[in-house]
Amino acid sequence: MLQTIIMKNSYQDSVVLMLLTSKLNQLAEVERVSIMMGTPSNIDIFRASGFDTPELDEATSNDMIVMLEVASEDDKENVLNMIETELSSTNDGGGAVEEKINSWEKALKKAPDANVALISIPGEYAALEIEKAIDNGLHAFVFSDNVPIKEEARLKAKAHEKGLIVMGPDCGTGVIHSLPLAFTNNNRKGKIGIIGASGTGIQEVTTLIHRYGQGVTNAIGTGGRDLSTAVGAVSMIDSIVALNNDPDTEVIVVISKPPAKEIEARVLDVLRKVEKPVVTLFLGSKPVAHEEGLYHAYTLEEAAQLGTKLMNKEEVVYAPLPAKEVSLSESEGIKGYYSGGTLAYEAAFLLSDALKLSKENTSEGYTLKSDLHEVIDLGDDMYTKGKPHPMIDPEIRIEKIKSVVNQPETAVVVFDVVLGYGAHEDMASALKPAIVEAKAASDVTFVSVVVGTDEDRQNMDNQIAILEEIGVIVCENNVQALQTALRVVGSELIFEPKEVKAKEASTLKELPEVSESLAKLISETPKIINIGLQSFTESIVDNKGEVVHFEWRPSAGGNVELQKVLYFLNQFEFNAK
Repeated sequence: MLQTIIMKNSYQDSVVLMLLTSKLNQLAEVERVSIMMGTPSNIDIFRASGFDTPELDEATSNDMIVMLEVASEDDKENVLNMIETELSSTNDGGGAVEEKINSWEKALKKAPDANVALISIPGEYAALEIEKAIDNGLHAFVFSDNVPIKEEARLKAKAHEKGLIVMGPDCGTGVIHSLPLAFTNNNRKGKIGIIGASGTGIQEVTTLIHRYGQGVTNAIGTGGRDLSTAVGAVSMIDSIVALNNDPDTEVIVVISKPPAKEIEARVLDVLRKVEKPVVTLFLGSKPVAHEEGLYHAYTLEEAAQLGTKLMNKEEVVYAPLPAKEVSLSESEGIKGYYSGGTLAYEAAFLLSDALKLSKENTSEGYTLKSDLHEVIDLGDDMYTKGKPHPMIDPEIRIEKIKSVVNQPETAVVVFDVVLGYGAHEDMASALKPAIVEAKAASDVTFVSVVVGTDEDRQNMDNQIAILEEIGVIVCENNVQALQTALRVVGSELIFEPKEVKAKEASTLKELPEVSESLAKLISETPKIINIGLQSFTESIVDNKGEVVHFEWRPSAGGNVELQKVLYFLNQFEFNAK
């Protein structure tokens, strides 16, 4: 019996609803359940998932929709009571927020000195909130994704003109003057500044730097599309110039997937004018030489090592950790099931390099796919529509781990456990039963990398111990995990030493000036207005930052175009006074 229950004007965090959906799906009496807000994109997801009823037409963006299939009316009432109880306890648990703020006017009145808006609302609504942040003189840290790239380019250009920066969209990780934002770890404060068009790439590099004994001033996320031709590396270049001007930053590390060629040339032109030592990592490219003062890494581990060695005034030479000792398998297949997109991307190109696979070995839903090998970014939109991210919810990874029992070609499974704010409280324990079951039924070797520090709330040593207790080989970083997986199938990665050449000349006469607002952003603890996920206030409060939570919900019935018209009419009236 499929039923649609619409709870009018009951707006809730999307992550809260996704986790609740996952929990309810484990109940014996529930055939199917999905709970989301009634935004147009969510209604499309409902229908694409087979939850299509006439009642959907009645829902608005402020309504919570429960699509429920159970056997009886009693089961329905039990589930609805559980939903009410769970949401009540969630809403009562946010002790960090003193009062409800539900408008920009109230938020700015409560936090008149705020200089960053942390935006984590549904993507179709994010562009307008970014615009409002810029118009109010705030930098924007945008966790939201699915913002049209034309809007991203326009808003970044507008922010740049005002001396502001847009970090994102789809910016999952950041550290601003040692204050962790969104999905990030507790890292030691230091003098290495990082700029990254990646989330877990920043997490891997910052946590390795922490473990190597150094620390981070700022880790500025730009969003994955910043180095596209359409956007033009606006946020990346502004960040480079700002860190070069920052007296607390001594070494700069830049991380990105391969940019558009003309954008790569533009970024390198800026970097060759920078006075401080720089490490670059354009994931997917294989540099064969360094330049004096400008060092080109091949892996995330190398980027972290070189940045640390520059700080320590040591010889800048990469020394990858050797593979762990393993038994050779008669099977040949390597499967990578990652929650971190950058880690999956690194795994795909390193395995392709070692195994001499064609670069054409990809297909929809896979970062790498061949007859024997596959790497999947389980955080990709294809796997997370209407579902929690795999860093939060283990369900999809459990399914993949169980599936290897029926894959005789599989020799080894590589996976990540990402710690820090926003991540699952005990992912190792959540994955443990599926791994134990798979190991009992097959000869598959399990290799893991734990991304985190000894200061993360999940207790890194405990997570490692849980995995090692069930026979998982836990590695120090993603490269060592992949080397270990390759050893299982009798292969390896070869890292050639790089010579250091003279730095190429920059075409720039001088670097652009840094705006006063951007210089202040990276040199002082920011004051935050959090718009969207209330859970994002936690890392700020824990680290003694100042935050006001804006309980955002769609206006104008969720009609995006009408929202824009109303906003710009209000702006026109305000400016006319």
